[in-house]
Amino acid sequence: MKDASSSILKNHFLIAMPHMADPNFAQTVIYLIEHSDQGAMGLVINRPNGLTLADVLEQLRPDSEPAVLCQSLPIFSGGPVQTDRGFVLHPSGAQFQATLDLGELGMSTSQDVLFAIAEGNGPARHLIALGYAGWGAGQLEAELADNAWLTCPADQTILFETPYEQRLGAAAALLGIDLNLLTAQAGHA
Repeated sequence: MKDASSSILKNHFLIAMPHMADPNFAQTVIYLIEHSDQGAMGLVINRPNGLTLADVLEQLRPDSEPAVLCQSLPIFSGGPVQTDRGFVLHPSGAQFQATLDLGELGMSTSQDVLFAIAEGNGPARHLIALGYAGWGAGQLEAELADNAWLTCPADQTILFETPYEQRLGAAAALLGIDLNLLTAQAGHA
């Protein structure tokens, strides 16, 4: 029988505390795709990397001109692991060559989802990221014990509709917290 606590943070946000020193995660909010006793995986959802879907499609299909809408679709830095690998979060239901069912959401890793989005046939709500954030067994739990992160259930409005520069504050607000009022000092009582 599976331990109910082993995936407790799956489909949650990790909200970096103001004292987060790691430049990969300072001032980030992460959507946790998986969390178990083996480790955790998530995507940073508020840090665009400067690329657009048009830039990516120019690499995948150099002989085709990307649709104009692709020029305004940002690509996010999902995390420091495998930064050349793409991930697309979207509401569940849409199936592509490589889609993982996450419950209310799906995550696709095949190129066909990018082409479908570009052609207007893909999921209307999506977040495209290169790379991911990963933790080994017990690593995330240790960071949580050190007060590096706040956690709360994920919210699709924040994930897909809130402007990226407002996502960190909006996720903290789900907990009734204004990060600007927290100290950058960490400690335990």
